[in-house]
Amino acid sequence: MRTATEIVKGIRQTEKSTRLAKHDQYLVEVALDANKIEIRHAIEQLFAVKVVQVNTQRGHGKWRLLRYRWGRRPDWKKAFVTLAAGQKIEVKT
Repeated sequence: MRTATEIVKGIRQTEKSTRLAKHDQYLVEVALDANKIEIRHAIEQLFAVKVVQVNTQRGHGKWRLLRYRWGRRPDWKKAFVTLAAGQKIEVKT
């Protein structure tokens, strides 16, 4: 069993995530092999909130020319976490 900090890598701070926070939704960067149930339990454990819904999205790393070779950025996964009405995650900027 993995710990919550191994599943949740951090809260993403973007313009879109700032707009979503008004609707009790947060954008969380998670481990590639984490599923929705693990993400839900990890968020509830770390931030002491009630999670209503979790939607995930995978991103594939882009190919980039690094000096004279082709390299690839790492793949990543993010989760859109919807909290119960009135609950918030305090994010320090």
